[in-house]
Amino acid sequence: MTLTYQRRSKDELAQRVAHDIHDGAYVNLGIGMPTLVANHLPAGVEVVLHSENGILGMGPAPAAGQEDYDLINAGKQAVTLLPGGAFFHHADSFGMMRGGHLDICVLGAFQVSATGDLANWSTGEPGAIPAVGGAMDLAIGAKQTWVMMDVLTKQGVSKLVEQCSYPLTGLACVKRVYTDLATLACTPEGLQLIDLVPGLTHEALEEMIGLPIAVSAVAAAQGEGQ
Repeated sequence: MTLTYQRRSKDELAQRVAHDIHDGAYVNLGIGMPTLVANHLPAGVEVVLHSENGILGMGPAPAAGQEDYDLINAGKQAVTLLPGGAFFHHADSFGMMRGGHLDICVLGAFQVSATGDLANWSTGEPGAIPAVGGAMDLAIGAKQTWVMMDVLTKQGVSKLVEQCSYPLTGLACVKRVYTDLATLACTPEGLQLIDLVPGLTHEALEEMIGLPIAVSAVAAAQGEGQ
């Protein structure tokens, strides 16, 4: 049987992540795709965005021609500052991260294990950030670590694995993985399905990833495990 389904675009994936961020949350958005989440936060929900280079209260990306490159995030992208926002010393920013003051961090990854181990840096991957940067501090310091990534590499290999082969950023720190095909929880017992893109089956996703995936109560109620 041929399945017909459409992968989430980067903006659709960012919107899916933004939907789950609770009102009043303090959130760090990692370099790359996670920064798109800032553009999709629902109206009427107050989310305070943090950047490890020393910003609190970031807004969405500036309009073309309105960039101020004295105001950038950790990925050197121009950002905006909302009323009440502030910028400060790098050390103070890391103190916030390490002190458990962030509710959520959203990071990219090369690999995530079924039990939530995170690998998101490499010295040998072309185009990769050649050092872990602040990711270790975020992954362990935030109350919840979420990952945004595609299910498969460009070579068709699953990024969700039984055991990471890349250098580890943190152990059992990832709670949720938001992907182009599904949203999954990482638990001590392994992966758990939260939702799927329309047209994709639970069995097809398991075959693609090569790992067993339990069905959460939320997914079962929505018929996602069928």
